[in-house]
Amino acid sequence: MKLCKTIFLFVVLGLFTQCTEDGDLNNTGFPGLSDNAIGESFGTSGTTISVENYAEFEENPFIKVSEQSVSTFSIDADGASYANVRRFIQQDKILPPKGAVRTEELINYFDFDYEYNDDNHPISLNGEVSQCPWKPDHKLVRIGIKGSPVPSSYLRTSNFVFLIDVSGSMNSPDKLDLLKEGFKRLVNSMSENDRIAIVTYAGSAGVVLESTSANQKNVIYEAIDKLGAGGSTAGAEGIITAYEIASANFIEGGNNRIIIGTDGDFNVGPSSQEELVELIEEKRELGVFITVLGVGRGNLNDASLEQIANNGNGTYEYIDNIDQLQKVFIYDYNKFFTVAKDVKVQVEFNAENVQSYRLIGYENRILNEEDFEDDTKDAGEIGADQNITALYEIIPTTSAGQASPTFKIDFRYKYPNSDVSQPMELDIFDAGNSFDESTDYMKFTASVASFGMILTESQYKGSASYDTILQWLNNTNLRDDHNFKSEFKTIVSDAKGL
Repeated sequence: MKLCKTIFLFVVLGLFTQCTEDGDLNNTGFPGLSDNAIGESFGTSGTTISVENYAEFEENPFIKVSEQSVSTFSIDADGASYANVRRFIQQDKILPPKGAVRTEELINYFDFDYEYNDDNHPISLNGEVSQCPWKPDHKLVRIGIKGSPVPSSYLRTSNFVFLIDVSGSMNSPDKLDLLKEGFKRLVNSMSENDRIAIVTYAGSAGVVLESTSANQKNVIYEAIDKLGAGGSTAGAEGIITAYEIASANFIEGGNNRIIIGTDGDFNVGPSSQEELVELIEEKRELGVFITVLGVGRGNLNDASLEQIANNGNGTYEYIDNIDQLQKVFIYDYNKFFTVAKDVKVQVEFNAENVQSYRLIGYENRILNEEDFEDDTKDAGEIGADQNITALYEIIPTTSAGQASPTFKIDFRYKYPNSDVSQPMELDIFDAGNSFDESTDYMKFTASVASFGMILTESQYKGSASYDTILQWLNNTNLRDDHNFKSEFKTIVSDAKGL
C-alpha cells in the first residue's frame, strides 16, 4: 500500500437553510429535504470553518519490465470518489482536493453493459488494447470484469442491519435526512422474506429496531422516521452491535450485510482509522459483508470510510443528492449481493514487447506478487451485474512492431461463502488499433481516467485536456439509462470553467 499521509481539507463555507413553516421544502417525500437542499445549504449569510479528511496517495509510476515484470492488484468496486468529486465541482463550485480523486472509483462509478458469457464462474472477463490517446506512442490496455447478473426473483434472502450515525454532526438535510429517505426506498424494494434491523450510534450504540420481517414495512418506516441527531459519535460501539445482530440473525447461503450511513466523524471510543480498520478486520471473518455510505460536507472523513470498506469485505459510496440516493439504493440494488469476493488481478509483461507499464489508479489496492495466491490476503468484492474496469498505460519496446503478442492476465476470486480461491485467465490481443478504432468502452473509460489525471495534475496526463476529453466522449454511444454518462460531460465542462 502506498498510503503516505492523511490530509485535511479546510473550507470556508456559508451556511443557511430554506424551510417552510412546516419544515417541508418540497415534494421529496420527507420533511426538511429538497432535491436541491445541499446546494441551498451553502449561501452567503455567515461562514463556518469546515474540515474534511482525505488520504493522500503517490500516483503509480511507470515500472520497467526488466526490473519487475509482474503487476498485482485488488479490484475496487467503490464509486464514492466520483460522487464526491461531482459534489465539489457542481455544488461547492471548486475543484476537489487531490486526495478526494481516486481514478479507479471515477471509472467504476459507471455501469457498462459488458457481456456476461461464462456460466462456469460468477464473473466474466473482457479486454482490449489500443493506442493511448494522451500519449500516441504509448498503448492503453483495458481489463473488464462483469459480475453475473442475478434476476430479482432469484436474489438471495437478505439479513440487513442498518447502522445509522445519529450524532450531532449528522443534523443537516444532506446527512441524516438524506439517509432516512434512502433507507425507506431500500425497504420498499425488499421482499417479504428479507429481514431488517436498525442500530444507531451517537454517545453510545442503541438498537432502534430488532431484526424484523420486511413484510412489516410500516413498522420499519416508523422506526426510520423517528430517528433524530444529537450527541457525540461512538462509531466502534455501533459497529460491534451491528455485527452482533447480523450474526445472531445470520442466514446460511443468504445475503448478510451491514449498511453503514455516516459522515465518518468518529470521536468516542476507538476512533482512529487504524483502530477502526483493526476492528473491521476482526469482524469480516463472520461472513457478513458491509456497504459504507458517506454523506455530508464540511467534516466528511473520507479516508476512514474508504478503509473501513476496503478492509471489511465491503464497498464505499458517497451520497450527495437525491439522484445519487436513487442510484445506490434502487438502480444498483443488485450490487448489495456479492457474487465474488477477494478478486485479484495479476499481469505479467513480456520484456521483449513492453518496456514499462503503469497501472492507472488503484494506488491503495496494490498487492505483492506473493499475495496473489495467498487466500488469507483480503481483496475486493464485486456485486451482481456490476462491472469493474482497470487500465494500464504501457510503453512498447522499439522491436514490438505493430502487432504485439497476447497479454495474458490471471485472476483469482472466491465464492461469497468460500475461503478457497478459484483461478481464471484472460488473453487480450493487440491488433494494433488506433484509439479511434477502439471500442466505446475504451474511449469512455480513457476519458474518465484523463479527467482524474487532470484533476490531480498528474505528470502522466500528456496531451489530455478538458477539450480532448469532451471530444472523446462525443465519439461514444454507450447505453445510458439514467443519464449518468451524459452528466459526466456536464461535469467536465463545469470543471473547465473552474
